[in-house]
Amino acid sequence: MKRRPFLFTLGSLLAAVRGGWVREACARGVERRIRVTLPQAHKGTLEIDTQLLDSYGRLPEDLRQFYLDARQVFESDAAAAFTSPAILDAAARHHLVLMGGPLLGDLTGRGVTLWLRPATTDPITVVVDQKTYPVDSARPGQVARVVVDDLSPGTSCTYQVRCNRDVVAEGRFTTAPDERSGQPFRLTFGSCFHKIGIHNQNLVEAILARHPHAMMLLGDIAVDDRNNQVNMHRADYQLRDVSQAWRDLASQVPLYAAWDDHDYFDNDLSGIPRQFTAADRAKVRNVWRENWNNPPATDSREGIYFNTHVGPVEIIMLDTRSCRDGSRRREYNSYLGGPQLQWLKDTLRRSTAPFKVISSGTMWSDYVSNAKDSWGSWDTQAREEIFGLVEESRIGGVLLVSGDRHGARAFRIPRPSGYNFYEFEPATLGGVSGPKGIVDNCPEQLFGYSGHDRNGNDFVAFGEFTFDVHREQPRVTFRLISEHGVELKKIDLSLQQLTPPSL
Repeated sequence: MKRRPFLFTLGSLLAAVRGGWVREACARGVERRIRVTLPQAHKGTLEIDTQLLDSYGRLPEDLRQFYLDARQVFESDAAAAFTSPAILDAAARHHLVLMGGPLLGDLTGRGVTLWLRPATTDPITVVVDQKTYPVDSARPGQVARVVVDDLSPGTSCTYQVRCNRDVVAEGRFTTAPDERSGQPFRLTFGSCFHKIGIHNQNLVEAILARHPHAMMLLGDIAVDDRNNQVNMHRADYQLRDVSQAWRDLASQVPLYAAWDDHDYFDNDLSGIPRQFTAADRAKVRNVWRENWNNPPATDSREGIYFNTHVGPVEIIMLDTRSCRDGSRRREYNSYLGGPQLQWLKDTLRRSTAPFKVISSGTMWSDYVSNAKDSWGSWDTQAREEIFGLVEESRIGGVLLVSGDRHGARAFRIPRPSGYNFYEFEPATLGGVSGPKGIVDNCPEQLFGYSGHDRNGNDFVAFGEFTFDVHREQPRVTFRLISEHGVELKKIDLSLQQLTPPSL
């Protein structure tokens, strides 16, 4: 009997989008049928994760049952991996061609990289605007990456993933614009999905409606407090990969991801926590790399940090968890570690991009929660060294983004020279409340929202940078956008404002 292709999530959803029902539903606001709190998500039991799976409506039964079967295998076997026979048997039993993906990443002016986790050895191809790229899926359950690198800058493309002539997934993307073309470059970003937000169809539709070239995810994304249980890290990634909302996002927006504490081990943990080992840290790093589609490192670094020049932007994403040294807290190099700090300084010196966006899993400034678990309570000396380098070398266009402290805020970080750094922290992708949105007695704050609105409802929003370099004075515009597409805040900054004065 011919195997039925896996069409339930991405293919059906995109067809429905074209038909208009998702847009119509999101204009009204899709109701979350089941609400899961953050403490519940942190527990991550089978019952709670199944509630998350069904929070915006029940998945097609084959896909849903595959997740439940796979989850049982992961939970019962500490050594379970995506290539385990029991996992692959479940995928075959429920007629899946793909266990995960497409997940877009590593955008360039010439193309993009597609991440897939095939469940079959049958030939799979990716077709991008009539060009065909083979997928190396020799081992089911193992990640395959397809590099598309022969397109033109600033080009909108559609693609299909095909198996045995059947279309099993499809999506779209736009290559990064040439800096000389005059096309703006749009980069969305945010933090703290916390598994809850990954299923939020309203949020994903609002992001897609902005037509971003790419998105930065700043931490606390898909895995929640699994410590050194890499089998449960994998279970959480499988939960991510069956989510309809997630598939729609990942198949149409190239993603760049860095972790924070909950992705890493558990709340506020970093470095090698007391109860764990260097081997545990290496395993968690490896399972992270396996499940994201960031640009590959060209050296043998241990952390998950990386950089890439996309359009007019240098994206620099730091590892502010696994490289810390807890035995030297409050000492120089205790937060990033020596190799990463030197890499960051070298990257800033070498960058030719007009704008540089630097992520930190926790906050750059000290205004919220007395710098709890962030730069100000770990390594103010290294932070000063980074800020000093930017000023002394007149490195223009630096924008700081951060997460962790639930809510959405922005701050100026004034310097004795009169120069201001700007920090944007939309940590509201999961709609989880945290510290007060507005910090007391803080004239440097530009805006602030907590994780709940005035009526006690979840406050969900994401950040967006639009870069326009085709003008006499290049500019970036920040917007804070709600899950229903409402523009809540807008801040314009010129490249001149973001360039330190001569000392």
